Formats: sequence, structure tokens, C-alpha cells
Amino acid sequence: MADDKEIWIDVRSANEYSGGAYNNAINIPHDIIDKKIAEVSKDKNASIHVYCRSGNRSGIAKGVLEKMGYTNVVNEGGYEDLLKRAK
Repeated sequence: MADDKEIWIDVRSANEYSGGAYNNAINIPHDIIDKKIAEVSKDKNASIHVYCRSGNRSGIAKGVLEKMGYTNVVNEGGYEDLLKRAK
């Protein structure tokens, strides 16, 4: 994946993700994001947007990514809220 554009990551479970994703997000569950993020972007300055169902798991994922040195991570909150804001 190109490192020069926004990257959207759905950190919900694969089962939740199968019900729909926002903005062509890729699915990396929050509990393995530290192991999988390099497959998506090695650029620590990439614009990364994370979301989940309510914002809790995406908050955890944001913290993990920041501890790994990623500097431009946004917790977008919950999936349903994203859909409402997009309208």
C-alpha cells in the first residue's frame, strides 16, 4: 500500500468487519496491530485513521501505534458515528 495517502484501518474483529467497513478500510484487529502495521505502512509519518465499534479499541490501537513511533494517527471513534458524519 502506498505510504503517501490516508490509510484507514478497521480494528474490529474480522466478524465485525465482514458486516461492512468505512472508506475501504483494511482490517487489522487491535490486538495484532503491532505485528501487522508494517505490512500496511512502514512510514512513521503516514496519515493513519483507526476506528472500531465505539472508539475504545481504536484508542488502544492509536496508543500502540504511537508507542511504535507512528506520529500521525487519528482515532476516528466508532463505525456507526463515522457513517453518520459522512452523510
